[in-house]
Amino acid sequence: MSETPRVDAELRADCARCVGLCCVAPAFTASADFALDKPAGQPCPNLRPDSRCGVHDQLRERGFPGCTVFDCFGAGQRVTQVTFPGRNWRDDPATAAAMFAAFTVARPLHELLWYLTEAVALTPPGALRDELGAAVAETRRLVGAGPDELRAVDVDGYRNRVNPLLSRAGDRARAGTGGVDRRGAMLLGADLRAARLVGANLRGACLVGADLRGVDLRLADVTGADLRGADLRGADLSGTLFLHQSQLDAARGDQRTGLPTALRRPGHWSGLTLTPVRQSRAPRGDRRASAGARRGPRPRR
Repeated sequence: MSETPRVDAELRADCARCVGLCCVAPAFTASADFALDKPAGQPCPNLRPDSRCGVHDQLRERGFPGCTVFDCFGAGQRVTQVTFPGRNWRDDPATAAAMFAAFTVARPLHELLWYLTEAVALTPPGALRDELGAAVAETRRLVGAGPDELRAVDVDGYRNRVNPLLSRAGDRARAGTGGVDRRGAMLLGADLRAARLVGANLRGACLVGADLRGVDLRLADVTGADLRGADLRGADLSGTLFLHQSQLDAARGDQRTGLPTALRRPGHWSGLTLTPVRQSRAPRGDRRASAGARRGPRPRR
């Protein structure tokens, strides 16, 4: 099984080339992810004048784990360096409002471009790959537009047009694996250690706190899957489809967790305790219960 292809550098966040847009434009709500309320358009109190986070090395300890798993997919530096070259939201209110509006559109478009780029690399030459290539070109055109045209993009409508292509690309890559279909499944805290998930369709699945220790997830499609707190110790994600860094950052793993070469092992994994992984077949009753968990809300992607 081949590993997930590498992603272009333009789709990786480069905070040094951004003016802290992710720390200003979005709203935060005091919760398990954020230690305080922050209205949209108001700088986080931890944002320094140089546009860097003052508590970056202590985000989890300070109550900001949500910041550690946020990924702009390179939209921050694009808005800063291309859409508004030489301008800064600190200069005047009009610039600030325009930059924040552009960022809220550019970020989901960059995420779509990330998925499309992966899909093209996974798909062999043919009609589907041509359609994916055309979608890549159109998405690049949209994110490369001027501030006014960019802000006018109907992100939800465009996402609804692109998602069927991504779904087809995932189905094509998983073909022949016999993987189960658990799109949108509610698997909150589920023990999936004995589940066969090679080539599974996990698009939009809720895997929050799921026990996936030692599970083979190669060629499983995890587009939009929620992996917050999922236990991936000893799991094999080396060929998982559409897996991105923020999903790993939100999960738990260890040195035995197999990863695609394009992704990094999160630093907080090093502090987790290693435990033996028991590989066994689930009892017949457990398998029936697991199969019943396939039903769940419709996938978000």
